[in-house]
Amino acid sequence: MQVRQLQDRLAEFPVIAAIRDDKWQAALESPAQVLFYLDARLMTVHRHIEQAHLARKAVFVHMDLAEGIGKDREGIRYLSHCGADGILSTRANIIRMAKEEGLLTVQRFFALDSQGMDSVKDMLHGTSPHFMEIMPGVLPKAVRRFSSGSVPVIAGGLIETKGEITAALGAGAAAISTGCEALWYL
Repeated sequence: MQVRQLQDRLAEFPVIAAIRDDKWQAALESPAQVLFYLDARLMTVHRHIEQAHLARKAVFVHMDLAEGIGKDREGIRYLSHCGADGILSTRANIIRMAKEEGLLTVQRFFALDSQGMDSVKDMLHGTSPHFMEIMPGVLPKAVRRFSSGSVPVIAGGLIETKGEITAALGAGAAAISTGCEALWYL
C-alpha cells in the first residue's frame, strides 16, 4: 500500500478501528477501512492480517505492544512478510527500520505538556514517518499545531464521542483512531 492509497481510504472513512484480539471480528465487520492492531501475537498475526485483507482492510501493527514479535529489523521483516500494511510505534528506530523495509509508518506521540509538544517537531525531523498519531486525540490544540505540517495527523486516545471526532477532524486531523466500537460506524 502506498501513502496516497491510505490517504484516500482515510478521506473516504476517517475512523480507524484501534483493536485488540477481543474486538477483531467486530472490526472486520465494521465500515472502518484501517485497523490499528494493538496486541498482535506471533502465532496469530499472519492469519489476522489475511482476514483483514480479505475484508479489504489495511492493518497496522503496534510494534511496541506486539507479543513475541521482535522490536527489531527481523520483527519488522516478519510483519512485512505476513502482509502488514504498516506499523505504529513511539520509537524512532523502529519507524526508520520499517520505512527501510517498505512499510507505512505511524509514529505515536503523547502530548502531555508543552515541552513534550515542542519535542515532537524535532523527533519528526529525525524519523519522517508517513503519519503521526497525537494522543490523547481530544486535544484539538495539539492536532491544530501539527496538522499544517507535511506529516498527516491521526488523533487517537480518549476519543469516545462523535463530537470529539468532529473536533479532531475540524482541527485538521486526517483521521482518528478509536477503540470505541460504536464510533466505527459513524
